[in-house]
Amino acid sequence: MTRLNRRRFLVAASTTGAAAAVTPGTAIAHDSRGRTPNLIGVQADNNTTVIAQHVLDPRTVDITIDSVALGHTASARIILPSRFSAHTGASWPVLHLLHGGYGSYADWTQHSDIQRLARTRDVLVVMPDGGQLGFYTDWWAHGNSKPGWETFHLTELPQIIERGLQAGDRRAIAGLSMGGFGAMSYAGRHPGYFRAAASFSGTLDTLHPTIEPVSSQSFPTWLLEEHYATNGYDPLALFGDPTAQRTVWAAHNPADLVPKLRGTKLYVSCGDGRIGPLDPTGTDPSSTPVRYEAAQVRQNREFIERATHTGLDITTDIYPGSHSWPYWARQLENAFPLLMRALKAD
Repeated sequence: MTRLNRRRFLVAASTTGAAAAVTPGTAIAHDSRGRTPNLIGVQADNNTTVIAQHVLDPRTVDITIDSVALGHTASARIILPSRFSAHTGASWPVLHLLHGGYGSYADWTQHSDIQRLARTRDVLVVMPDGGQLGFYTDWWAHGNSKPGWETFHLTELPQIIERGLQAGDRRAIAGLSMGGFGAMSYAGRHPGYFRAAASFSGTLDTLHPTIEPVSSQSFPTWLLEEHYATNGYDPLALFGDPTAQRTVWAAHNPADLVPKLRGTKLYVSCGDGRIGPLDPTGTDPSSTPVRYEAAQVRQNREFIERATHTGLDITTDIYPGSHSWPYWARQLENAFPLLMRALKAD
């Protein structure tokens, strides 16, 4: 993705009548309807900058961020708190929602009822871009650490929403599939940063020895060969070689991070690889979404067992169903009360 020149973009924005750059603390404009966010120009400490925004409705805003950690631009969709326009000076709890592999930052509003769920809540819902296969990490990349998705999500973006939208320090995180990995990995790598973490059909053991019934390969070999190499990526750039750089893999792997999740409220759900009530009539039992969920549930059951043995505060739901959006939308609704209680936003 082409990196935009910040100075040229911001000058062009101001000369064409768009909002010009603003300094932290002045990112809220006022009009006859109340406060309207104006985030263009809000910066993180490393000069990562919001370069564009699109107000979709009075409570939903898309922003484009020129990220230093990523080396390119990325987007985030934000749902504002219900009383955002009425409460100046308030700090807001934050719910981060992460998309899955090959997904986008718009997925949760397109496929779930998050806007309805958040309608009466005083919570910022932040749905960031995670890349086609970003896997919620600063890539090992033979020592280059780019793209830096973890830095983007947990340093750059938080500083922007703190300065532009008064985000507070009460945080929860949830995600599906690759995003479920991200939710648990981030929570484990940064103990205490999130009060709650939820995974829906998440990849919870990237070092798991099997991906059956999808393939006879180990999970890391299948992941790198079938998704990264076939899509033109250097398959070793993500975490390195699963054997030579095993410590790198383990440092991001939810299954290895279980002890560091103590004190975080957890919600883990996954289909069991059988056709369930939300699958279309006539769904083929050998279809990829069904078989892949049968593989994922092994990781999830083992993660749940380890978390339970460790004495973690974990709520679980293993159900008949495939790897598909109707189940993730339902699981978000099921997990939402737990997430809001953790944020004290219920």
